[in-house]
Amino acid sequence: MNICGIIAEYNPFHNGHLHHIEETKRITGSDAVVAIMSGNFIQRGVPALFDKWTRANMALQNGIDLVIELPLYYATSSAEYFAQGSVSLLDGLGVINNISFGSNTDDIDTLKRIANVLYLEPEKYKKMLESELKRGTSYPMARSNALKNFLKKEYDAKYIADILMDPNNILGIEYLKALLTSNSQIKPVAVLRKGGDYNSKTVVNHTCSATAIREFLEKGDLKTVEDVMPKSSFDILNQEILNGRAPMFLRHFESEILYALRKSSTEELASIADVTEGLENLLKKAAAEGTELEGFIDIIKTKRYTRTRIQRILLHTLLDIRKCEIEDYKYNPQYIRVLGFTKNGEKVLSQISNNSNLPIITSPSKYLKSATPIGKMMLEKDILGTNIYTLGYQIPKYRSMNLDYTTPVIRV
Repeated sequence: MNICGIIAEYNPFHNGHLHHIEETKRITGSDAVVAIMSGNFIQRGVPALFDKWTRANMALQNGIDLVIELPLYYATSSAEYFAQGSVSLLDGLGVINNISFGSNTDDIDTLKRIANVLYLEPEKYKKMLESELKRGTSYPMARSNALKNFLKKEYDAKYIADILMDPNNILGIEYLKALLTSNSQIKPVAVLRKGGDYNSKTVVNHTCSATAIREFLEKGDLKTVEDVMPKSSFDILNQEILNGRAPMFLRHFESEILYALRKSSTEELASIADVTEGLENLLKKAAAEGTELEGFIDIIKTKRYTRTRIQRILLHTLLDIRKCEIEDYKYNPQYIRVLGFTKNGEKVLSQISNNSNLPIITSPSKYLKSATPIGKMMLEKDILGTNIYTLGYQIPKYRSMNLDYTTPVIRV
């Protein structure tokens, strides 16, 4: 089979995602599409609006054949680690021909050139980056400025800046870099996004960004949300809202996060992933002074530390994710955790079982009986993530533990 991979969060699945899948199939001629999807917490440092099984079901109803969970260690990491973990997992399936990602440019040659610089890290580029960082600039902005300077003889600086302003382009570049790092034979495909930019709040031809949809949901504007989602996705979303299990936002974990910060020593906070340069002292001070998350984030947010990075640190503290663990797991996915599949996806699973060295998990309890120590730690962290996620439900009856053991694989 000709099989294409997509890395996604589907938070939630909307018409732009449907367009991406349809274009991916058209461009690659794929017989099947596999999605590596984040679980219950996502890369922006927030909980997913809907649990992982709900979002997997949306994807399977709309053209994805197999949904595999991206382990929590990767799903809540920086763009670099998120991409490296995702690409390593796709590569580990042993059956993927292409990886397709959405971006705001289809100039994949320029994306590849930028990725190549980041992969090789020429000495001249590194010095430019160090110079930018010494000015107190945030890492994303420092990297953008260094790349503009390094590539100024090849490209207009504004063109590079515009590419690096878009989060989808940045992720695409990280996927390309990860392919180089893994020496992967998977071929990349960039699909031009349909609708607004990543942070756009505008609806254009029944399409808008996931950022806009999240804002509509927070306001309770279901009429607009219905207009920008496939019917099957909206029906699933609406049922979860009626059941009182969604949508979920970071504020639903406010007490748990403040508790985790206040109980941790400065030394413990220093070991948390993404905490650098003495930030643990600022975290401890803000935890003592802040009584709600928005105020806490405002205390810490500076020119150097972006809101997204702070949110990731809050999640890493809540989930007890350490720097040393992130480094250990960076290139080392341990398993293939299946969330759901279609009849066509079942054929893909059969091919994976014949071509991959990674164990396929459909029963976590069965896997844990024979797992390696590192595999056991990784899956137990995924299970902890779900157990903490359910604490955010506003209706107590849904806060039960161990859904990873009791929720069946979705079959469409």
